[in-house]
Amino acid sequence: MKEVEKAEIKRLSDRLDAIRHQQAGLSLVEAADKYAELEKEKETLEAEIARLKEVRTVKLSKEAQKLADMPYRRAITKKEQADMGKLKKSVRGLVVVHPMTALGREMGLQEMTGFAKTEF
Repeated sequence: MKEVEKAEIKRLSDRLDAIRHQQAGLSLVEAADKYAELEKEKETLEAEIARLKEVRTVKLSKEAQKLADMPYRRAITKKEQADMGKLKKSVRGLVVVHPMTALGREMGLQEMTGFAKTEF
C-alpha cells in the first residue's frame, strides 16, 4: 500500500509541475480563462498531495508508536549486522529499523536499532 501512495503522490506532483510550466507560458491578457482553469486544477492537486502526505505520516506514526511501545530496544552491533539472519532467528519477533529509512528518521534513530518483546 505504501508504494501505491508514493506513486500517486509522484503522479500528482508531476501533473502539478506540468501545470506550472503551462502557466508560465501563458499570457494573462490573452488566455485569462485558461490560466484560471489551470490555477483551479493546481489548487486541487496541491490539496490532494497534502492529504496523501498526511495519511502517509499518520501510518508511519502508528508504526513508530507500536515499536516504541515494545519493552526491549537496543542498538545492533556491527557483528550482529554482519549475520542478520542468525540474529533474527534467535530473537522471535525482532524488528530492526535503520536510521536512514523514513521510519528511522521519524523516530530520530542514530544507529541501527532492534525492537523486540523479549530481551536480546
